[in-house]
Amino acid sequence: TAFLIGLILHRLTSKPWVVDFRDPITEDEYPTDPFIRRIHRRIESRAIERGSLFLFTSPRTLQMYLERYPALDPGKCVLLPNGFDEEDFQGLTGADAPRESNRRPIRLLHAGLLYPEYRHPGAFFQALAGLKQAGRISAKDLQVDLRACGSESIYATLIRELGIEDLVHLLPALPYQQSLQDGMNADGLLLFQGAPCSHQIPAKAYEYLRLNKPILALTPPDSDTAGLMREIGGATIVEMADPEKIYRILPEFLDRVRQGCHSLPDRGRLSRYTRENLTRELAGHLVKLTGARARKN
Repeated sequence: TAFLIGLILHRLTSKPWVVDFRDPITEDEYPTDPFIRRIHRRIESRAIERGSLFLFTSPRTLQMYLERYPALDPGKCVLLPNGFDEEDFQGLTGADAPRESNRRPIRLLHAGLLYPEYRHPGAFFQALAGLKQAGRISAKDLQVDLRACGSESIYATLIRELGIEDLVHLLPALPYQQSLQDGMNADGLLLFQGAPCSHQIPAKAYEYLRLNKPILALTPPDSDTAGLMREIGGATIVEMADPEKIYRILPEFLDRVRQGCHSLPDRGRLSRYTRENLTRELAGHLVKLTGARARKN
């Protein structure tokens, strides 16, 4: 509907239309209903035909649209990722790191929805169950908190069947600022992004990086999410759908977190993703767009 409103206003006023693709409107199999997908694809194609400037949040989404619409001018396409507001993080305090002399459990946190189709934690749960059965982890060593993950009944059943209720806890939602503080209180952060969304980056990834905590990024190594993690640093990356790899890598990740030697995000590289800088970048494109239109008229 937002795109339809934009199209109508553009046609009524003839003003430049900036088309903002927060996420793709269509995929090869999305929406799942073929009829709805055809309607969405038609709206999408009209936007490509009539738009003056196109904003994309990840490199692979931009590339996907260039391949889908060969007539789309790359010069009209801008990569403008999600980011974070620096002001939101002022006044947050962090918890003391879990050192060897203080054997409290390492706390890993995931904040936000875990869509069963795209971010299902089943392989991670299997790895936890295997490590627990092998005696390599226990509730004395590890606490996994899934905050406001959604689909709680599905995940609670799986957690119970795998016998990891003492390790994994499903927690309720918090107000935004309290949620950020919850992240500061964690020892490490969990990020899930499955293969169907390899060309998307969760908005929370930027906030995770700003929290300056070790990140276990469960995502395909060739995904845009993994690319961001490699760019900024501070993350251990492992395929979300591979329980054997998670089984091998998770103990190493926990050891580095406990020893305080896991890498952390590079604050210098991360500064590009403040919303102040991203807004300044957007403003430059808008000035260029309106200036070009004024010269044309």
